[in-house]
Amino acid sequence: MEKKSKAKDDKEYDKKTKKDTKKKEPASLFCVNGDKDKSDSKSKKKAAKSDSDDSEPETKSSKPKSKKENANPASMFAAGGDKDKDKGKDKNKDKKKKKAKASESDDSDSEAEKGTKKKKGKGKKKKEERPPSPDIEFDSLEEFVLQPAQQGVTVKCKMTRDKRGMDKGLYPTYYLHLDNEKKVFLLAGRKRKKSTTSNYLISIDPTDLSRGGENFIGKLRSNMMGTKFTVFDNALHPDRALPDMSNARQELAAIIYETNVLGIKGPRRLTVIIPGMGKDSERVPIRPRSDNNGLLMKFQNRKMDNLIELHNKTPTWNDDTASHVLNFNGRVTQASIKNFQIIHSKDEAYIVMQFGRVADDAFTLDYSYPMCAVQAFAIALSSFDGKITCE
Repeated sequence: MEKKSKAKDDKEYDKKTKKDTKKKEPASLFCVNGDKDKSDSKSKKKAAKSDSDDSEPETKSSKPKSKKENANPASMFAAGGDKDKDKGKDKNKDKKKKKAKASESDDSDSEAEKGTKKKKGKGKKKKEERPPSPDIEFDSLEEFVLQPAQQGVTVKCKMTRDKRGMDKGLYPTYYLHLDNEKKVFLLAGRKRKKSTTSNYLISIDPTDLSRGGENFIGKLRSNMMGTKFTVFDNALHPDRALPDMSNARQELAAIIYETNVLGIKGPRRLTVIIPGMGKDSERVPIRPRSDNNGLLMKFQNRKMDNLIELHNKTPTWNDDTASHVLNFNGRVTQASIKNFQIIHSKDEAYIVMQFGRVADDAFTLDYSYPMCAVQAFAIALSSFDGKITCE
């Protein structure tokens, strides 16, 4: 009888944990056309493998891992793990006691170190290095920058701005590299000079930023006000495409900055629309014949079939610093109006993308599934464009 009751309890516990993981599975937020169930099972398998490859610093503040919760990729990238801590208090008292003892010894060591530093007269702390990006290998750069990030992996990049030269003060060049020891080049972008609206070319060659070049990978185009942007890939314009639109360009994202008509000071607000994810975690192609059927118009008319709506995370006000703050987990070191994090409203702990300043002309750009490098780079480029009505 005892064995049977234990078996029943185990089954009930398994069912509960499965329900919990389904609710928290970030990949399911981006699925369309009834592919949620398929993606859930696939993402669980992938996430289980990626536990060993976890390089995120915020795992320290996330919920202690249990056997069933290892399959939840959201826990790896939780920005603020306060809720998870509260849930795991009762189950992990013994672990916390051990950690408390270890932390007491660490505190005593750190206090001793502080004392020696004061005696030597060196009160300044050494700058902590940013958590680097995991090593990422790919055969084709063109394919990699257009593919969504692997589930359970955050691709960490560094974006630099080059203002040197006659025109680069007005038309700087932007470069994107992987933020690790190898510093692999990914993308370059520059604003076109003779365009009625802001138009940025994106290339996979840092020396070739021409529209007709072989290395052209996509572009970012704004409206007249500089408040709405559309990201395209490198395929043909609809007017030159086949009748079935199979070789026409895709719209990869739309970015909308909320206008500040009243002039109230505060952080920017932006909305990002991206195509949903279909079978095998592939992006649903959006190939409109005209702007009237593009992502911006679909969002305006609330025709959101096969689309995902994302927003920037609202910063919290800090009385001590008298400013709005976000937790970037050591990846951003300087305050800027351009600093932001992109999230889904149903899971604010899962950071789809984050961008922030680390030096005058250097920024970190991190992105996760379902974004690709071109989408993330273009969204970052849009933040540099002048937006008087948004300030």
